[in-house]
Amino acid sequence: MISVIHSSIIGSIQEPEASKNSCRLRRGGDASESRPPLSAPCRVPPAAMSNYIHVPPGSPEVPKLDITVSEREAPGYRQGALQLLRRLRPHWRPEEVTLQLFTDGITNKLIGCYVGDITDDVVLVRIYGNKTELLVDRDEEVKSFRVLQAHGCAPQLYCTFNNGLCYEFMQGEALDPEHVCNPDIFRLIARQLAKIHTIHAHNGWIPKSNLWLKMGKYFSLIPTEFADEEVNKRFLRDIPSPQVLQEEMAWMKERLSNLGSPVVLCHNDLLCKNIIYNKKRGDVQFIDYEYSGYNYLAYDIGNHFNEFAGVNEVDYSLYPNRKLQEQWLRSYLEAYKEYKGFGTEVSEKEVEVLYVQVNQFALASHFFWGLWALIQAKYSTIDFDFLGYAIVRFNQYFKMKLEVMTLTLPE
Repeated sequence: MISVIHSSIIGSIQEPEASKNSCRLRRGGDASESRPPLSAPCRVPPAAMSNYIHVPPGSPEVPKLDITVSEREAPGYRQGALQLLRRLRPHWRPEEVTLQLFTDGITNKLIGCYVGDITDDVVLVRIYGNKTELLVDRDEEVKSFRVLQAHGCAPQLYCTFNNGLCYEFMQGEALDPEHVCNPDIFRLIARQLAKIHTIHAHNGWIPKSNLWLKMGKYFSLIPTEFADEEVNKRFLRDIPSPQVLQEEMAWMKERLSNLGSPVVLCHNDLLCKNIIYNKKRGDVQFIDYEYSGYNYLAYDIGNHFNEFAGVNEVDYSLYPNRKLQEQWLRSYLEAYKEYKGFGTEVSEKEVEVLYVQVNQFALASHFFWGLWALIQAKYSTIDFDFLGYAIVRFNQYFKMKLEVMTLTLPE
């Protein structure tokens, strides 16, 4: 999640701030206790994690370069980046290449490479974060990238390398929470997401969501303790116990799987900064497809609504109200039906059904990223308060559960 920040390259570079939301969460056990080893719901073999993405015949192959780029700060990563550029941009003179590190991402490291006028040609080099192979199937990411690129929904993927990939810089502005509330912009977002949701990339398979498999895998990877005493106290005090987490996962799977939401190709990480708005063209494009794959349609939208709250300074008062959601969902359904060839007429009942599904699947989004953040807290080398972020997401899960589970599907 949240691997790329596509802000203006000319803009100032600042270190991300850790989340300062200190809301208390359900107790997961007294801080003086230690936790037993996790009993995971299941160990998931790699084959079972397949999301059935099929790359269309004729799609260009993506070169794989035997190059490793250092994670270390400049000049550490410069040597590897220049090796890549010698293959991708052989006409660039190494001494004239400028490398700019983006610091907002909290999964990977991203470097913008350019010569002269930065708006003409920028190559983005993404270096995978430490141990992110535990979280992301990199082969499936490349498949998703290629499929979406073939449908005009992704930037050009130039190559992969031993610990990352290179792709095209998309011209435009990376959005903030205040932008995604703008009707002129959120209608573009809804339409673009509908376009992705109608892409067929399963080669005859009946697609199935891998949400519960991934969630189970993440659960099996969360830490049981931290070496730092103060961090460990905070972990034991503010994170629900493994038993509580297992019970909630079982409840969600039973409840949400029966809501009738279609399984479609999803982005799965549509935070504000992964949306690029080009005012001149009047369109939006999405970036960062690490977590894309087949999932419940309502999850993808609910996850996006959760991201209205931001990342570094999380504020769930920004979660869209019912009026905004209904406008957004109507725009989405009109576009979805149009892409499906069903016309554009949308009934009030269809909007209401999707509203219930989306708000209940938003729970799964909070839970998923809570587990994700716990794993990152253990392994990531990026300067971000992942444990604090996990606390915030689980806190909001339990708070929101009380609110949205009173919603019922219309007859």
